Amino acid sequence: MERDLIGYADRPPAADWPGRARVAVNFVLNYEEGSEQTIGDGDGRVEVGLAEAPGGRLPPGQRDLAFETMYEFGSRVGFWRVMRLFAERGLPMTIFGCALALERNPRAVEAIVAAGHDICSHGWRWIEHFRLSEAEEREHIARAVESIRRTSGERPAGWYCRYGPSGNTRRLLVEEGGFLYDSDAYNDELPYWTRVAGRSHLVVPYTMDTNDSKFTLPGGFGTGDAFFTYLRDAFDQLYEEGAETPRLMSVGLHPRIVGRPGRARGLARFLDHVLAHDRVWVARRVDVARHWVARHPPPGA
Repeated sequence: MERDLIGYADRPPAADWPGRARVAVNFVLNYEEGSEQTIGDGDGRVEVGLAEAPGGRLPPGQRDLAFETMYEFGSRVGFWRVMRLFAERGLPMTIFGCALALERNPRAVEAIVAAGHDICSHGWRWIEHFRLSEAEEREHIARAVESIRRTSGERPAGWYCRYGPSGNTRRLLVEEGGFLYDSDAYNDELPYWTRVAGRSHLVVPYTMDTNDSKFTLPGGFGTGDAFFTYLRDAFDQLYEEGAETPRLMSVGLHPRIVGRPGRARGLARFLDHVLAHDRVWVARRVDVARHWVARHPPPGA
């Protein structure tokens, strides 16, 4: 069993973020709407997670039209609301984009590219890769890369599975080639290097705590104010620690979740809180990865 339970421990490297920033903040908008499992796409079942109400209520084989429209809100309305919030403040973000979802909304892709946000591949579809065979997963990775290259004009530099990778994912990413990093880990607040098939591979960890998905979970965020408060406290703690040990704060967002008006107000408040501080680097994920490669190359490089 290969696990690293130690990491950087009490000796984290000096992140050396641009502008001597105490904390780097990366906002991630997970664009999945239109790639979730549906009867219409031949999946044999409907998606059941991350929406206003749990799915799976209808008899097997029937489309859940209510659930589908909850997802459609994200692509029709929520996406544009979040894009406006960031545009009004001149802030960048990263799109964790499912390739099929992006294919089905070319106007969204045009807006992403025009705004200069980077696209990290979130798979061909919003499915769990650990349920795929190795051959199926290899095909999904290649298909996602080609699709995003075609729709956006640039291949994705990063990769992130739904929730967690399979035991093959990281090796298949290295085999595919062209990936600068993956974010299939939740175990640190700084990027780190690992060895995959004899090669150095960069991991830029993601998060589930500063993530709007908790609006849909029992005991999670109930209001936009609760979301703001948690994000603010996490940021303030990292900003304070950043006087000595700067870290990376990831914030996970979903158009169909935080794009709702009452939740968007909490996000807007947090964006303004971040902007009220100096020595903060709000960066795209690809920029964080490139910075780490330049400042902290892999051992032996």
